[in-house]
This record gives sequence, structure tokens and C-alpha cells, in this order.
Amino acid sequence: MLRAWRVLGGFLCLWLAANAYAAPLGQPSVQIHVDQFGYLPALKKVAVIAEAALNNANASGYQPGTMFEIRRSVDNRVVLRSQPSVWRQGAVHAQSGDRVWWFDFSALTQTGEYYVYDPSNALRSDSFRIGVDVYRSVLQQATRMFFYQRCGHAKQQPFADARWADSACHLADRRARDVHAPHDAATERDLSGGWHDAGDYNKYTILTAETLSDLLFAFSNNRAIWADDFNLPESGNGVPDLLDEIKWELDWLLRMQNRDGSVLTKLSAADFQSAAPPSADATVRYYGAASTSATLAAAVSFAHAALVYREYMPAYAERLESAAGRAWRWAAAHPDMLFDNAGFGSESTEVNAYQRAMFKLAAAIYLSALTGAADYGVYVEAHLRTTHALQWDYWHCYEALLQDALWFYADLPNAPAKTAQTLRASHASALRGPDFLAAFQQGTDAYRAYLKDDCYTWGSNRLKSHLGLLFFQQATQSATDAALYREAGAQYLHYLHGVNPLGLVYLTNMREYGAANSLNEIFHRWFRNGSVWDNAATSPRGPAPGFLSGGPHRTFAPSPEYQGTLLTNLHHQPPQRAYLDWNGDWPENSWELTEPAIYYQAAYLHLLATTLTQYQAAPPSTALISQR
Repeated sequence: MLRAWRVLGGFLCLWLAANAYAAPLGQPSVQIHVDQFGYLPALKKVAVIAEAALNNANASGYQPGTMFEIRRSVDNRVVLRSQPSVWRQGAVHAQSGDRVWWFDFSALTQTGEYYVYDPSNALRSDSFRIGVDVYRSVLQQATRMFFYQRCGHAKQQPFADARWADSACHLADRRARDVHAPHDAATERDLSGGWHDAGDYNKYTILTAETLSDLLFAFSNNRAIWADDFNLPESGNGVPDLLDEIKWELDWLLRMQNRDGSVLTKLSAADFQSAAPPSADATVRYYGAASTSATLAAAVSFAHAALVYREYMPAYAERLESAAGRAWRWAAAHPDMLFDNAGFGSESTEVNAYQRAMFKLAAAIYLSALTGAADYGVYVEAHLRTTHALQWDYWHCYEALLQDALWFYADLPNAPAKTAQTLRASHASALRGPDFLAAFQQGTDAYRAYLKDDCYTWGSNRLKSHLGLLFFQQATQSATDAALYREAGAQYLHYLHGVNPLGLVYLTNMREYGAANSLNEIFHRWFRNGSVWDNAATSPRGPAPGFLSGGPHRTFAPSPEYQGTLLTNLHHQPPQRAYLDWNGDWPENSWELTEPAIYYQAAYLHLLATTLTQYQAAPPSTALISQR
């Protein structure tokens, strides 16, 4: 008898374990927007509830109930009940075409899994978590995007999921030739390694500069979150994995430097041929000549990286410092050597005179910090007033590399106190302005992460990240409004995690990591349309997880040869809705919206890392309000 009870008890335990979570109430609704990964306990938590009203194609006819609830996923128990507030008395939000309500559940800080429930309509959000670790797997997967972008490196188990395993690609880069002398073996150079720039497989020196700037600051300003366990081949070597990943790109950048200090501008296919997976791509690639822009951009990266690597790899930091000095000297002797892109069909990346000057200023800032040499500091002081930030007293989302360097300079011990004060005052003045804190306080964006209409352009998700970072920077300097600036900065992360009109997490294939509605498709030569990697929902593998797409683009239009109507209609959508989850090639041109890029990814990681650090440093309230 006792044995029978034990057996019955065992079955009962198994039944209870299998049924630990009750079925959630109601039906999931695309009208209830939350951060689909969840919230750190101290974060402001606001669900955005929307009725699509402006565009008939999006109209939902949804009318929210007068009371909303937070229910616990494990047993559907109500833990918080409150009335949502209507945004601007029921006005239509022009950037989304929606009528919006805000449901604030910030009082909920207890660790657990929950969902938002509208009892009047029996509709609910997807589940989300609250806890100190809610973004941990997101951080890892978004960082591992760079591993999958590695050129010339095998992606094999256990470091790659079997669905995205591949052998080393583009091994012929070890013998790359000058695009102007493709048959001359004497021009051969080992230019292997580095990251594929975006959805294509090319590699560009100039575009690397902002990428590395964001990643180096993501590390140096938030060291505690970067572990040595991101499942990279270098994991466990005693160096934080993000620095190992950055080194893969820096090693390539060092190979791009000539003996005289100049740096080659690009390594690229001459046209647009490619194959999937990357190891199948046998396209011959060539390098483009050195230029002042590329050399100064590399000097920025070498000097900044040397400062960070001193603690972990001293000999490597010395090599980077030497490379930075040689690049600086060559650029000073060749101030206007432009790259003409002849022989290539791919992007030029050459910049204008102002941008070259800003590369030089940023390089001088990091070289001043690195070497202590007075000449660099003199150069910085003589040229600070040429920056848009100080000329306009306006800091914005388009010049992150230079502005981050200025912010770094203001904290240097050898920076003149008056200069530091001027920079901080200019930053504070801009952030108090109508496009920043005032916009947040006035609720200008119904989705709580304001960006001007003309910033919903190619790569708008990168701009969202950089704008959020501006708020976080000011939070470190504001004695009275630090919490408000932090709150504003975090909203840009929530936007990218699903608090947007489309309810999309703008990262690929993240269902296994907590996102109910992440991107199924991106424009990428590996994960191309019709392949086994095409779509996370319908193809056998889908794209690898964690790739951030470019985002909504309000002036997008397919090529004139396109004969359909769906894509043409995107042009008529409100700015925040000018997006489609697809990966069509020419003439659809999905790359303008859905292509990932290493610089988009780096900006996002910088924002995510900063959010983690600023909010984990702020102790959350332990209060839990229940209004049953």
C-alpha cells in the first residue's frame, strides 16, 4: 500500500510540474505593446495600448477597457490593476497613425513572469519577465552577431548552432590584390579576417570606426556586465569576450595598414555577386587604395582601442598605439588624399571635409589620452569650436563617434577645466531642448522614444540607439534630473524590443530568448530569400538570432522596375510604420529597411549595456502594489 502511494505521489508531482503554469486568459493582442524580453526591476514600465486609426489598412477598431491588469503567468493571479491614461486626449499620433493609451505598472518590481490583460475585451499582451537578468541572453545573442559576421573564420559547433554552422569563408582574402592591378601578383596582401560589414560580405575601414567606438565604450563604461562566457572560441581565456570579438576586427584593420602608416579604404567584390552560406562565395575580392579618411578613421580606432587593451593585452596595446601614431603622421602629411572608388560597384564610403576633420579631432583626443603628448592636446583645443556640437550647441544622433569622443575628453584629467565645463554645458543645453527632454516630458512620441520625422531614414534603429545614449550620458551629469534622463534613455531600448506601432522586436529570431514577435527575415546574402535560412517562422533554419535590422524608413521606395503595390504603399505609411518584415532583393530593395550592419549592432549593444549598468546601479523599490 505504501509503495502504491509513493507511485501515485510521483505521478502527482509530475502532473503538477507539467501543469505549473496555467493557460493565460484571453487572446494575445497586437494592440498591447510591452518590452517582450521584460524589464529590470527599477525600470519605468509602461505598456502602450494602441488603436490604429489613421490608415484604413491598419485600422483595428479596438477600444481598450477602462481598467487594465497585470497578471502573474504562473497562476493568472492579478498583482496590479489600474486605469490606463489616454495620450493627448485621444488625438491621433501622426508618426504612427494610432490613438494611444499608457498603462503604467512601474510599481511592480517583484521578479517573475507576467502579462498585461484587458478584461473588458479578453485580450492580453505576450508574457514578459521582470528580473535583474532579463536582458542577459539578449546581450549574449546580440554580441554573437559579430561572431557570425566573422570573415575567414569557421562557425562550427559548439560555438555555432548547427543551424548556422559554416566553414571558413573568403580564404582568398589572404592573397587580395589591388583593384587597379588584378593580374599583378606583386600587389597581393593578406587582408583576411575582420567582420562582414552588413548583409553583404564586404569590409570597409571607414565604417568600422563608429562600430568600434560604440563597442569600446559599451565595454569600458560598463565593464561589470562583460563576462568571458559568451560561447566564443576565445571564451575562458581570461579576457572579456567582447574584447576578444573586437580584436578580430582590429587584427584585420592592422593588416589594412601600409608600412608608411596609411590605411587601405576597403576590401570588396567589384560587383554584387555573392553566395550562401558565406563559405560558398567564391567571388574574387580586391582592395582599394589608401585615403586620408580611411587612415584617420583607423587612427581613431587604434588609439581608442589601445587605451582599453592596456589592462588586458599590454603588448597588443603597444602595437595599436604605434599603428595610431603612424596613421596620424601619414594623414598629417597627406591631408586631402581622396578615394575615388574606381573599379568597384559597391559603396564608396568616402566622406566630406568636415567628417575628415572630425576623424582627425577624435584621433587627437584619444592620442592625447594615450600618450600624454602636448601636441595632441593643443590640436584638440584649437579645433573644438569647429564641431557642430559646439557651433550649434546641439548634440544629435548623427555624429555619435565625434560626440562620444568629446564626452570622453571632458572627463580627461589633462583636459582644461574650462573646456570640460563648456562641453558639459553644451550637452546639457541640447538635452534640455525640444527634441530631447522636453519632448519626453511632453509625451511628444506616443511610443515614448521620440525621433524627428526626418530621422526615420536608412538605419533609423541606429539613430534610436544613439539618441537613447545621449540621455544616459546626461544622467551621469545631472544632479536633479538623473532619474528622468535615465527613464528617457531606457524608452529607446523598449522601442527596439517591441514598444513600437508594429509590435516588432527589431532583432532576428529571438523567440527562444523571450521575444514573441521578433524579426523573421532580414536582407542578408547568407539568409537570403528562398534559402533554408529565409524565414524564422517558415524556413527550416531562419536567420541566426540577434541581428538588428535598419528599421523604419519613411521615404523608402522600391526601384522603378518594381510592379507591385505593397512596397509602394510603404511610402504612404506614417514614419514609424514604414517597415516590412521581408528580404526581397532588387527591384524590391529591402536592404533599405531590413539589412543589418555592424554599426547598427554596435549602437544597440552600447545602448543595452548602458541600460543594464545604469539601472542595476540604482536599487529598485521592493514595493508591490495590488489593486484588486
